[in-house]
Amino acid sequence: MTAVLFTCAGQRVDIVRAFKDAGATTVAADLDPLAPALYHADRAVDVPRVDDPGYVAALADIVREHDVRLLVPLTDLDHAILARARDDLAPALVLLPDAETCERMSDKLEAHRFFVESGIASPRSWGPDEVPDDARYPLLVKAREGFGSRHIFRADDPEQLAFFLGYTEVESFVQERCLGEEFSIDVFCDLESRCLNAIPRTMIQSKGGESIKGRSIRDLELIEHGRLVAETVGIKGPANIQCFREPDGTLPVTDVNTRFGGAFPLPLAAGSAYPELALALARGERPETRLGDFEEGILMTRYFSEVCLRRDGDGALVPVVVRS
Repeated sequence: MTAVLFTCAGQRVDIVRAFKDAGATTVAADLDPLAPALYHADRAVDVPRVDDPGYVAALADIVREHDVRLLVPLTDLDHAILARARDDLAPALVLLPDAETCERMSDKLEAHRFFVESGIASPRSWGPDEVPDDARYPLLVKAREGFGSRHIFRADDPEQLAFFLGYTEVESFVQERCLGEEFSIDVFCDLESRCLNAIPRTMIQSKGGESIKGRSIRDLELIEHGRLVAETVGIKGPANIQCFREPDGTLPVTDVNTRFGGAFPLPLAAGSAYPELALALARGERPETRLGDFEEGILMTRYFSEVCLRRDGDGALVPVVVRS
């Protein structure tokens, strides 16, 4: 069985379970001892903060101790760090694009500039001092680096724009608001950035930037768009592409997240087999492309769940088994 290490495991119980179901031995790492995913993995390990100088060394020790062959980061916090530390984390395969790609996509303004230079549609965007007079309001003030829809403000006129640019606590940029329907495309690429599959889904309802309800759709234009964007960006492993279908027919891209998307259970239920593809890459295999190979019309609706814990005789936190 291939051992998989999940960094910044947090609440991503869905991903840990899916890899376990695919036959992996799961090792979850997180700074927070109450991170729920720790208690759904075969092994749980403590690690320092991602900005700690000893972070990579701690992960390397875990790789050796548990014979880890695949490392999968579950949030955006440590992507560039891990992508630069591939040699230190060998023989584990770090399931990320190159560090430059991770950094470019994490900086939303730089990502926009890359899209435009590469011929990929993207909403007009500017630095705080670059907003032209013909900008179409409402405009969005957005964090250059961030996730979960944090630090996003809508400005309906120049006065509000000036206010929110002064109010926000993080480095920000300004973007025109898209007018069409929003879609997400969950893609998976091999180590040559060859897109193996792209599964579009609707955004029926979102909360805090995360999809709560959605449906898989077999939209050939979106599938091809996902493939093109993923291969142009240089994705390796999973990514989530967010775009809109505008009234003029364009498909402007707003974000490319170089990790499994927040609505991972939906493409999984639609037949993505992304955990199996990741494990195949860790074994040195070269899977065949399977663009469009998924089930259309799968609906997802989410709810809260929990893990209750008690301390055992050694002081370790262990799940409470509740019998109904």
